[in-house]
Amino acid sequence: MNANRWLKITIETDPMLVEPISDFLVGVIDAGVETGAPDEPNFGTVICYVQKANPEPEEVTEIIAKISSYLIELAEVFKVPTPVLASSFFAEEDWSSTWKEHFKPFVIVPGLVIAPTWEEYRPTAGEAVITMDPGMAFGTGHHATTSLSLELLRRTLTADSAMRVLDVGTGTGILGMAAVLFGASSVLGIDNDPEAVAAADANVRRNALDRQMQVTSTPLSELSGQYQIVVANIVHDVLLDLAEDLTRLIDGGGILILSGILVGEQAANIERFFGGKGFTLLDLEERKEWAALRFQKVNSTIAKTLLPRDGAGASA
Repeated sequence: MNANRWLKITIETDPMLVEPISDFLVGVIDAGVETGAPDEPNFGTVICYVQKANPEPEEVTEIIAKISSYLIELAEVFKVPTPVLASSFFAEEDWSSTWKEHFKPFVIVPGLVIAPTWEEYRPTAGEAVITMDPGMAFGTGHHATTSLSLELLRRTLTADSAMRVLDVGTGTGILGMAAVLFGASSVLGIDNDPEAVAAADANVRRNALDRQMQVTSTPLSELSGQYQIVVANIVHDVLLDLAEDLTRLIDGGGILILSGILVGEQAANIERFFGGKGFTLLDLEERKEWAALRFQKVNSTIAKTLLPRDGAGASA
């Protein structure tokens, strides 16, 4: 039996575009993405693995055309040269080795380390560790939006908070697992990608967090009940599409954390849009071109006293 073949797209770009390109590839193309770290000489190379085995020629053409069109638009916005795209195929058994070359233990936020399964890491005093394997799913935690979301999660959760958390688009489960370590009583992670669900579930079990966190492919629209915290690190347009269900699933006075958003117009639009849904902005955090926002749902009497707006680094 022939091994599955997967489409690999390599993009050479100005380093300024690495993160917006990665975000587009994950959120729109539904791909796994590999990049170097900002201090590495290969930063500026984005490698995309399209998560569909044995694509037909017309599918490959459509994917490349969609990415190429976005690259042209992005280069015009940022006033940099248009990135150069090349495509090839690789065998399924080559997948894991590509991640292992670049995925080393790292501090994602102070006190929390992400470590791959193939690297031994001994935590220092007071340090928590999430051990994980991305499998065929995207999400090693290197993206700025992940650390921004984690900072806002930790700001919301405390050791005795006992809050229910919903992680929308959980990927490899990093945000959900961190929420448990930060004090959440229970977490539900959802994703529409079967590979992500499998990877996240395996990571949750590997870290012995399966009593507090479950992972499912159940669509957001089919969930019931309410959560004290909902976090969604996706992309701007998808967040707008999901707004009704996100609003429905948050308890009165609950917290909504959104990221995958570019600073400036996108962040301002998210603030306006969710403000119209009954949310008040508590924090807006930025890192380079990326933003994360923390809202409180203001539709109950407890909302006025649940959480004060954090003055440090926050802006409306």
